[in-house]
Amino acid sequence: MRRGCISLGNVQCDDCHRIIPYPERYLIEETEDVTLHLCVDCCLNRGYGNYKSEKGKSELTFLVE
Repeated sequence: MRRGCISLGNVQCDDCHRIIPYPERYLIEETEDVTLHLCVDCCLNRGYGNYKSEKGKSELTFLVE
């Protein structure tokens, strides 16, 4: 299961190992035995997130189409 979250400043990306600062968004990807915390850049590289234009604004979404 994947969930989009907002960092409180003490979250580290499990892919690139950088600290995700407050209030940046990140993704939690959970499988049966592993939980990954991924920053926005790593999510976009893996294809888990994309930007949608809505009402003239570009919004990041982790929802699958």
